[in-house]
Amino acid sequence: MNPDASALVDDLLEGDHRALARVITKIENREPGYREIVSALYDHTGDADIIGLTGSPGAGKSTLVDKLASHYRDQGLTVGIIAVDPSSPYSGGAVLGDRIRMTSNSGDMDVFFRSMGARGNLGGLSTATGDAVKALDAFGKDKILIETVGAGQNEVDVVKTADTVAVLVPPASGDAIQTLKAGILEIGDLFVVNKADLEGADRTVQELREMIQMSEDYTAPAGGGHHGIDQSALDSDDEDDAEDEEDEPDEWTPRIVETVATESEGIDDLVETLRAHREYLGETGELERKVRDRNASEIRNLLRNDVSRLLEDEIERQGGIDELVDAVMAGETNPYEIAEEVIDPIEDCLENEDT
Repeated sequence: MNPDASALVDDLLEGDHRALARVITKIENREPGYREIVSALYDHTGDADIIGLTGSPGAGKSTLVDKLASHYRDQGLTVGIIAVDPSSPYSGGAVLGDRIRMTSNSGDMDVFFRSMGARGNLGGLSTATGDAVKALDAFGKDKILIETVGAGQNEVDVVKTADTVAVLVPPASGDAIQTLKAGILEIGDLFVVNKADLEGADRTVQELREMIQMSEDYTAPAGGGHHGIDQSALDSDDEDDAEDEEDEPDEWTPRIVETVATESEGIDDLVETLRAHREYLGETGELERKVRDRNASEIRNLLRNDVSRLLEDEIERQGGIDELVDAVMAGETNPYEIAEEVIDPIEDCLENEDT
């Protein structure tokens, strides 16, 4: 690592907010050397509680995040907020990237807010979000809140980054609740019916309860799924086994919390539910599993990106994509043969490394 990058890392670890902002900028823009910086931060991560908040547009995510941050600050905790917004088609920056939506904590240096563009990732998490979370974690933030765009089924990407996922649901018709079946229902550790003072809130809560119960009933026999319950012990006649089961923490069933974020109503209940889930993760070993899965996913993504870059370089070495396409159009070759020709040199290098 060059001296400037090393000094930047040192400043971040010492609590310099300007250094933190510069590091996240380097991460988001994928500037040269950002990987070395993130790598140097790894040994200083692992202490933050990472909470993802997702849901349909208009559910009130930003207001709720603002109130959550205020609550945590009242408890003496430091907070980092990453709002992953739609990207501008011109600059790639966050279209909604402003502090107007989160005004309660403006000027509080212990609440670090950053908007990041999704950069074409409709699921709401840019490829840089995970690295930005590491920077906030290494900086020493106690709570890291990730607010995502809210773009349907692809929102499941938030699971890869957050320890706890809260899905916001505004009071709506049954048809709107049904859309949660397309992947969102499975990722929620809790569901927040925000704007609970509006008409239809009670119905929404009831529909969520029914869908959660249906989901649990469906996954229970196999003991699988994000919140699956293993029923094998219920069929056992062995009293000792039953006693052992009683000593083990219960499986987590997604909970429903009602809030009116604009009035700060229900925030205490929400914080308590988030705390309970964090405690559950620690007691059951689920937190370690989540971190392990997160590391595996990151390794795969990094390798995929690196291999893609190597292939692009090899394509350019062979004359560029246009020349290769021209050869296909002329009937001289086909895409399968070209793919083999491009990958062969890379395979040869790997085989030579093994020998």
